[in-house]
Amino acid sequence: MVERINGMGLRGIEAYKVEVEAAFSQGLPAFDVVGLPDAAVKESRDRVRSAMRNCGFDFPLGHITVNLAPADIKKVGPLYDLPILAALLKLSGQLAAETDDAVFIGELSLSGSVNSVNGVLPMTIEAQKLGFKRIFVPYDNRAEAAVVKGIDVYPTKDVMALYRHLTGQAAIEKADPEELTTTIGGFNVDFSQVKGQYEAKRAIEIAAAGSHNILLVGPPGSGKSMLAQRIPTILPDMTFEEMIETTKIHSIAGNIPSGVSLIDRRPFRAPHHTISPMGLAGGGTTPRPGEISLAHNGVLFLDEFPEFTRQTMEVLRQPLEDGVVTIARVSGTLSYPCSVTLVCAMNPCPCGYYGTGIRKCTCSPAAVSRYLNKISGPLLDRIDIHVEVPAVHYEELSSAAPAESSEKIRERVNKARRLQAERFEGRNITANARIPSGDLHEFCVLDSRADSLLQKAFDKMGLSSRAYSKILKVARTIADLEGSDRIRSEHVAEAVQYRSLDRKYWNR
Repeated sequence: MVERINGMGLRGIEAYKVEVEAAFSQGLPAFDVVGLPDAAVKESRDRVRSAMRNCGFDFPLGHITVNLAPADIKKVGPLYDLPILAALLKLSGQLAAETDDAVFIGELSLSGSVNSVNGVLPMTIEAQKLGFKRIFVPYDNRAEAAVVKGIDVYPTKDVMALYRHLTGQAAIEKADPEELTTTIGGFNVDFSQVKGQYEAKRAIEIAAAGSHNILLVGPPGSGKSMLAQRIPTILPDMTFEEMIETTKIHSIAGNIPSGVSLIDRRPFRAPHHTISPMGLAGGGTTPRPGEISLAHNGVLFLDEFPEFTRQTMEVLRQPLEDGVVTIARVSGTLSYPCSVTLVCAMNPCPCGYYGTGIRKCTCSPAAVSRYLNKISGPLLDRIDIHVEVPAVHYEELSSAAPAESSEKIRERVNKARRLQAERFEGRNITANARIPSGDLHEFCVLDSRADSLLQKAFDKMGLSSRAYSKILKVARTIADLEGSDRIRSEHVAEAVQYRSLDRKYWNR
């Protein structure tokens, strides 16, 4: 006799159906789990056995075989505990219930309570697509699962609650998405707290409006980190599709707070410069999303940029271009989305004062060159905006005049993003920085003066084709901030100046 219970599994960001089959035969007591289980899945034997006994159920004596199909995909994590237990209860005749339209997900404690697991949102989405009507999830994962419409979500606290529900003794109340929350709370920082730095603020506003990568270069104490930490306060509102994408990744990583349905605030990730290439891009024996994927639809901030190892920095090149990071292993290839706005901050030299004019640089020319050359030309070319953040003057610091608030800047950023949403309607383009090269002439229309100016800049500065497209996209965003359909010469001039800083420091 064989009993089947529906479960779900994860491969990267995508979920798939797992059929949990349980069979019993006479012989010496044994409990085998097959179907490429990892160590956590194999250990479910002990958790399930203890949970059944502590909840008053009889554990069947004999040779039990549990198969997790499809058997050619490695099963990872403790999320199969609950479906295995349900299969054994049915197999032993202790549970008589119709479960063909239901999916079970959850880790068991030894006492029989159901603990939270990672990746519930993508698994619930896939279960709904496959036509299942019900899904039983851990109580702590109820919020993210309830986001999905078209499937009843039952938050399960323990095995006995599940048993009483399936036998009709006491129903589990379905999760109500109306009672659940998104990420909440205001910011404790604001751009009004930043004195001076008008050029840097302007460049950051453009970067936020068009999702452009930006590099901040300046001496110690000039406010680079302070500016970057306030970028989340001006990021544009997320669309529902972006919320779902972002929440799926954080669900897999286990980063969603209990009771939160959706991440509706753009992520801001700031890893330390000691991070490994795998920590940034993702990977591991059991591949997990890295910092660049956790920043999907948000900002990845790399402070002290040259202090990152060369190998770690070069990991960024392909993901920045494609918006996807691919992790290849012998067992298979996984892809995680990573459409991010990269924000980097750095000093111009080891001592921090090269070319600033406020203090004599103590570094030798060779030391300055080594420091700057830690950032490769191809990586630098992928950063749309380069801006200098000079030291703030005393008059600016001591001024009592209020600076512009984040709220006002954010209003302009949202207005520009709405223009972009209208322009790219029906296309898989989320912002100006994501315009494919083949569509530049359709979306980035220059007037005659702007075209002439860009041609002169291209010839004089020896720009690459990538730099040319970056300038066009930045100019498009500048025009959007002004509400202009056509890109004018002043928009191009401002965009070109954001590509000149590398000539000052790197082309000496």
